[in-house]
This record gives sequence, C-alpha cells and structure tokens, in this order.
Amino acid sequence: MNQAPVFPEGFLWGAATAAHQIEGSPLADGAGPSIWTRFAHTPGMMLNGDTGDVACDHYNRWKDDVKLIRELGLQAYRFSVSWSRILPEGTGRVNQKGLDFYSRLVDELLANGIEPLLTLYHWDLPAALDDRGGWLNRDIADWFAEYGSVLFRALDGRVKKWVTHNEPWVVTDGGYLHGALAPGHRSRYEAPIASHNLMRAHGAAVKAYRELGKHEIGLVVNIEPKYPASDSAEDAAAVRRAHAYMNEQYLHPALLGRYPPELKEIFGDAWPEWPEDDFRLIRQPLDFVGINYYTRSVTKAAESYPLNTGVVKQPLGTYTETGWEVFPQGLTDLLLWFKQTYGDLPVYITENGAAFFDPPAAMVDEAGNRRVRDPLRIDYLRKHIGAVHEAIRQGVDIRGYMLWSLMDNLEWSLGYSKRFGMVHVNYVTQERTPKDSARWYSKVIATHGRSLAEPLPY
Repeated sequence: MNQAPVFPEGFLWGAATAAHQIEGSPLADGAGPSIWTRFAHTPGMMLNGDTGDVACDHYNRWKDDVKLIRELGLQAYRFSVSWSRILPEGTGRVNQKGLDFYSRLVDELLANGIEPLLTLYHWDLPAALDDRGGWLNRDIADWFAEYGSVLFRALDGRVKKWVTHNEPWVVTDGGYLHGALAPGHRSRYEAPIASHNLMRAHGAAVKAYRELGKHEIGLVVNIEPKYPASDSAEDAAAVRRAHAYMNEQYLHPALLGRYPPELKEIFGDAWPEWPEDDFRLIRQPLDFVGINYYTRSVTKAAESYPLNTGVVKQPLGTYTETGWEVFPQGLTDLLLWFKQTYGDLPVYITENGAAFFDPPAAMVDEAGNRRVRDPLRIDYLRKHIGAVHEAIRQGVDIRGYMLWSLMDNLEWSLGYSKRFGMVHVNYVTQERTPKDSARWYSKVIATHGRSLAEPLPY
C-alpha cells in the first residue's frame, strides 16, 4: 500500500466482543442459564472441557476494560447483551440487576467518549425458552420483541446503534443442523424452521424499535465469497448453492422479502412453504447492515450434507489457526456484491480478525514490559482494512470497522484454544496485555487510516 488511504469523515473505528465469550459469572445477580451454559457443562461438547464460567471475568472487570478501550483510542465498542441476565425466564419478570450492569457499562463507555453498538442476540438463548422449543417455536418472535423492548426503553438514546441478531447462519448451521454449537441439534428439518423464526424475530424486534426507539437498528450477518474450484458446470452449481445458503439465506428475506430458490433444492422436503405475512414482518426497513468477514471458500461439487459441496484448500494460501484462508480480496469482492445486490444501504464491518498462535502468557521484553508480538495478525488487519478502503473507493457506503476481537476469549466450542484478541488475556491471572497489533491499530485510528501506508513494524 503505497498511498495513504483516506477514510470518509465520521468513519467509526472500534472493536467487538460477545457477552458469553467474555463476561463470565453467567448466573450472577439473578441471571438465568442460557443454552451455552448448558452446552458447555455437557460432557464432550467443549474442547478441553472449557466453560464460560469465568471467561475474561468482564462482568467484574468491566470498568478496567472500558479504561483499556479508551487508552487504545477506540471510538466505538460493539458488545452483546445476555438475554437471560435481563429476563431469566426469557419473558416476563425483568431482572433489574442484570439491566443495571449494562446500563453502567453504557454510561462508562459514554463517559470515556466511546460509542456503544449493542447487539441483542449473540447466540446465548435463555435455557428457559429452549425448554419451550427455542428457535423452533413461532412464539419466539414475540418473546424476542419483548426482550428487545425492555432494552429499548432502558437504553435508547444512550445507545444509538442497535443490532438484532449476530450471524443467524451460525446459530442454525452450528446449532440446529450440525450440532457443533448450542443447543446441539442435528436435523435437516429443524434448521429451516430455526432460520425462519430467527428472521421473524428480527423483524418483530425492528418493528418494536420503530415504536420505541429514535435512532438506528440493523442486522449482522457473516458472509463470504464463494469461488468455483474449476470451470465445470457442476462446480458452478455448487458455488450457487453455497452462496445462497450462506450469503443470501438471511439477507434476501430481510432486504428483498423472499428466500433464494436454491434453499428448496438444498433442503428438499425439509423446506416448508412460508406464509406471505411472515415476509411482511421480516422485511422491515433497516438503517444499516453489519458484515462479519473472515475468509473465502473455493468451492467444488462433492457428496456432503446437505449442500453437496466441498471446499478446496489452496496449496499456496496462508491459513489462520482456525483453518481459514487469509484472502483480503474476498472482502472487497463481497462488499461490491452487497452493493450490486441490495443497493446503497449503509454497511459496517462489524467483525474482522484472525486467530494466530499467541503464547498463554505475555513475554517480558528487554525494557521489562509485558509484550505479545503478533506480526501475522498485523499483516492480516492491514490488508483487510485496505480491502475495506478499496470497496469505499469503488462506491460502497461503509460507515465503520469493528475489529474482532477486543480481547482473547472463549471461542465457543473450541474453548480457549484460539486467540482472536488484539489484547492478550492470561486466563490464569486475568492480566490484559495489548498485543503489538493493538498498538498498531491504535495508530491506524489516530491517523484515520493514513498509517496503513507506512511499512509494517517487523
């Protein structure tokens, strides 16, 4: 990158986390259990038997964490709320102590000049609602709107950017189709129902916000470009199925009021016919869409469940600790596709980052300071932020960039084995150490991106 990029006026730089991944104390102060509390305590479901019982202890260390966010120069902080902290039974009785925790967090962020971006749902459904069918129960649209309304009444105005769901694709693919994530179901028949009810709940929450709130609300999706492994017609068809399943399954109903036709091909007799009234509920006007991007897929036709597709590993590619190829061009391609397909709706990059090997404890450098050197992460971030700028240059309305993640945390069923943070967490002592990538990102923010043109610090 030879020329200093210029980001738009008001472009928002920040970082993101999720409640269950960092907070710990999942049952503190009257909170109810979530499906992830249950899942993590089910033998064999979590790597190394890890749980979110302590995580990063953010529930107790939140004030110090906000101070760290300020010291790093972040302008925004995207976090999620634990539904079962607010409504222990999922509906009905409000747990004021849980609500007060997030109210204090928001106040502290604002006092430090940091804009809060609040996500209602980042995968931790109250266990009490799972007992009533969870995302398979059509009533959950009303339950979710009720939960959202409690927060809208309490925090709107202090919070001006709201998100309904984070990555509904992961909720259903991992939680209802393949069983790798909570609640651990494996059913081709359940997955479409869960997906549809997630979108109905999204629409119901947006509708409730329009009645109660006065600012902005959107949806966050994880999407990735699919490239064919060859020029064959079979691989082209495989790409189309994979693209519809991951990239269009949630954006199409939210923004166009319909599902892509390939989903019926993928699910066969497990794909229901949905009432038209459902799409009128789902397709609520949005103020923005958040895009989470990590990698691409080079796709081929294969015998696999349920897509009949496979992914071809690239022999010259660089891969992260999670086995994801580093491919920044894919982010530009994806953002251009979004604009071409859905128009000029504003976009935030709500997650982007990488897990590379970091030691369990920070090293002490020659000057006696704790330090974590992470050159691969810096290179990843530099290239991907550059890819965002290229999409802006080509006309995509991108309003901000949230690095994933603020700190190392519980990587769901992979436990504490993968570190995405720009801040290192020693899980024994809970010491936070900004990695070299955090210092580098601070400079990017301070220069509004101009430092991207400088040579890397290694």
